[in-house]
Amino acid sequence: MRRKLVVGNWKMNGSRVANADLLAALKEASPWNADVAVCAPAPYLGEVALSLQGESIGWGAQDCSAHESGAYTGEVSAAMLAEFGCRFVIVGHSERRAYHAESDQLVADKAKVALKHNLTPIVCVGETLAEREAGQTDAVVKRQMSAVIHTLGHCISQVVVAYEPVWAIGTGRTASPEQAQAVHALLRTQLHAATSKSAEMQILYGGSVKPDNAGTLFKQPDIDGGLIGGASLKAADFVAICRAAN
Repeated sequence: MRRKLVVGNWKMNGSRVANADLLAALKEASPWNADVAVCAPAPYLGEVALSLQGESIGWGAQDCSAHESGAYTGEVSAAMLAEFGCRFVIVGHSERRAYHAESDQLVADKAKVALKHNLTPIVCVGETLAEREAGQTDAVVKRQMSAVIHTLGHCISQVVVAYEPVWAIGTGRTASPEQAQAVHALLRTQLHAATSKSAEMQILYGGSVKPDNAGTLFKQPDIDGGLIGGASLKAADFVAICRAAN
């Protein structure tokens, strides 16, 4: 049976004081019968690493460069993240795709360089509201996933996938458990064609996950946890979501 994974994506939020309080609350509430991690803004990674040293909670970054090093001002390399002990890195989040024009291939390249440095990429896929209403959900998520499968080959089994319907991120709207499960099942079928280890891969759901809907979502057969945005900034809510994954 696949172990559940819950990852908090702090996005561009936090402060040294707020982060310390949040991490202290998470450490006090742990351990859970699920894997738990937080993905923090780059300036805080060092402090997060120190705070979580020896704890059961993992940590990661929210993005990485597709380049190893060089004249890429403002970028952070996978090697740098690995040096801080990061376990995870989010790639292809819808906000990166939309606001920074990241292509499917660029997302795949980031996943490849992350794996090279022993980071686990959390590869995000998902459709917009317009795409869902046009009946394009399946085609969009399969196209996004195909680029990663083609680039990584047999290494695709080493990534975590996160399905995040863009229309449900930060909007308060949530895909129904049935809607989410349908896309997760589609992705697992696609992954099955690429790797014999597809049944072992974790596919997370993200999109306004809250304590009151997490349990129902996580009970779906192909939903293996969540990539949590706003609720991960509130210790009580995040702890409740982690417990729902037990």
